[in-house]
Amino acid sequence: MRYLFQQRQCKFIVRALNLLGTASKRTLSINTGMAQQTANVKSIKEKFVYPVARKDTTIEDDFHGVKVQDVYRWLEDPDSAETQKYVDGQNNISQPFLENCEQWKKVNNKLTKLWNYPKYGCPMQYGKYYYFFMNTGLQNQSVMYQQDSLDGESKVFLDPNSLSEDGTIALSQKSFSDDGNYMAYGLSESGSDWIKIRIRNTDTGKDFDEILEKVKFSDISWTKDNRGFFYGRYPDQGGKTDGSETQQNQNQKLYYHLIGESQDKDVLVVQIPKEPSWRFQTVVSDCGKYLILAIVKDCRDNIIYYADLVPGEDIKSELNVKVIVDKFESDYDYVTNEGSKVYFRTNKNAPNYRIICIDFENPAEENWETLIPEHEKDVLDWAKCVNEDKILLCYIRDVKTILQANSLQTGKLIREFDLDIGTIVGTSGKKKYSEIFYNFSSFLNPGTIYHYDFKTPDEPPKVFREIELNLEGFKRDDYTVEQIFYSSKDGTKVPMFIIRKKRDTIKPRPCLLYGYGGFNISMLPSFGLTGLMFVDTFDGVLAYPNIRGGGEYGEKWHNGGRLLNKQNVFDDFQCAAEYLIKSNYTSKDRLAIQGGSNGGLLVGACINQRPDLFGAAVAQVGVMDMLRFHKFTIGHAWCSDYGNPSEKEHFENLYKFSPLHNVHTPKNESKEYPSTLILTADHDDRVSPLHSLKFAAALQDAVRESEVQKNPVLLRVYKKAGHGAGKPTSKRIEEATDIVTFMIKSLNVDVINL
Repeated sequence: MRYLFQQRQCKFIVRALNLLGTASKRTLSINTGMAQQTANVKSIKEKFVYPVARKDTTIEDDFHGVKVQDVYRWLEDPDSAETQKYVDGQNNISQPFLENCEQWKKVNNKLTKLWNYPKYGCPMQYGKYYYFFMNTGLQNQSVMYQQDSLDGESKVFLDPNSLSEDGTIALSQKSFSDDGNYMAYGLSESGSDWIKIRIRNTDTGKDFDEILEKVKFSDISWTKDNRGFFYGRYPDQGGKTDGSETQQNQNQKLYYHLIGESQDKDVLVVQIPKEPSWRFQTVVSDCGKYLILAIVKDCRDNIIYYADLVPGEDIKSELNVKVIVDKFESDYDYVTNEGSKVYFRTNKNAPNYRIICIDFENPAEENWETLIPEHEKDVLDWAKCVNEDKILLCYIRDVKTILQANSLQTGKLIREFDLDIGTIVGTSGKKKYSEIFYNFSSFLNPGTIYHYDFKTPDEPPKVFREIELNLEGFKRDDYTVEQIFYSSKDGTKVPMFIIRKKRDTIKPRPCLLYGYGGFNISMLPSFGLTGLMFVDTFDGVLAYPNIRGGGEYGEKWHNGGRLLNKQNVFDDFQCAAEYLIKSNYTSKDRLAIQGGSNGGLLVGACINQRPDLFGAAVAQVGVMDMLRFHKFTIGHAWCSDYGNPSEKEHFENLYKFSPLHNVHTPKNESKEYPSTLILTADHDDRVSPLHSLKFAAALQDAVRESEVQKNPVLLRVYKKAGHGAGKPTSKRIEEATDIVTFMIKSLNVDVINL
């Protein structure tokens, strides 16, 4: 769910949920065939006895004259004994069904072996040290290492695995002081969005005493005197703040923290009490003279305020904030500045984004200048300043990454970086340094880290580190990746990647169709381990449609799948399924769909609308109650994509596709729901588990007495887990095992390689 203003973090969250989406593959021997499958089909067709969820018919809302009952409202209380009993009852069905079988153990063993290879992040330079993340293979959390030089000996700088026995404490963000002497870092627990900030001395590796709490959706922005930083925190609220609560997040305020001081001495520097839903994205300008505030109220568009800073001068009171942009109508991302001339990436009058310059001493819009114009077709995904006077630009061209460097003075192209079909999943570089690193990944490549130094412009980028799978016999040439364009319901051409083993002919195979379709998030080609499991286990096919609502083709693509156009997202996904079946890649009984967060909504809506298309469905941490999503945690920020149910026009639209409100009792086989697995977690404070709990209750009630519903509808609620980011490896493997096992039991497969 794109709840934040930080696009890179949003993309990471999507990838974290993308358990089965992208893959590489290898050939395995076949030890199980049709006999095994026959037994699976027989067992899954047994009648399930679901827990009976109490219906409270006294709860009724009036939406613009339409009366809507909410009989499962009581499931919105995560702490009630009745809710806990309901969750336990569901887990007592789903967990044994998934785990008490030989397939689960074999899948888990195979996944564990596949996961066990070293994974690296890009080197990062801060002050006199380099840093990088590395996971030896099965560590629950990646470890941060420190080096004196790129080829120097590395030592552990921060190991989150030492903070909890089960790996549920994760490093969620970090920020170094300008001189590199200190690192402020945020830790999250059990997958919650709440973090606690600590500060570490980079020479000694020791932490200061203070711990900053009540922090959520916040940057950590150091002043250039290296004495402290700005951060956003929420006021005290009644009840819990551990991620299991449902209370709305409102009234964020911006504080300045001086290192070595306790949190109660932090200085309140910016507050906007008249706008409780506004949140602050902050950055101290490269020159140190401006605090730039990109203020957001939902999940798109921001306004720009700033305050003057005097390096070395104490910050003792609220800052005098000045307005640059006062209308929520476009995105503005700070890139760098030269004096008062400040550069932003924006989609203001540029749906594919451009780089503009605003002079803070003369900020009227008619005085803005364009440094790098909008590209006619390619979407400018991100930009950062490196090597003093260069801007590193990453474009999306037909759902593939393009990387280049342009001049900060003239905007002219300096060089392009050769890339295969794939995605840059990580990058590092700063204005003060000439070196950059970037990590390239694709469906068949877990990662190649490149190093380039602008001091030697004639030398091409060098491979710094190749991430190697620990898979004997794996050959990329054994697989094919094709990008096709299919027609959606309204005739729009939608791109889709299809990954499979090379074959002389195409014949129906088990297929996993993965989608998201929202919040301007682009689903780009990148590597996912569990996709390897799907292809190898079933000799299967992976399909990735880049449906509307995403950002693959800029703001027009996003707008084509949001608000009153949201049905386009579901139509695009359903037409992808129809294309795969019609083109002989798969068949209904071999086709599984999966999506997480906004993609969980996608799955929920599609099984309601077209249950005849799918053999199995996996909905992870989905938004299922479209009439009340805005009332919990950060849900109010999603109105920019979904619309506000309090407004009649949007209520009428949301009511048509809300998964909770459109369940049906199957009257014939064409209306039978596919085998459905609904997954959520008890500490998900992004999309509260109440969505999945209510949807499962309604769906199970609808199918309970159906003569034709033979496929199971299961709910699995994980403990000490959240929305996806920071999930420990052990829990990721457990969830992936559940999903693959569910597909073995649900789909018509003639090959099971375990």
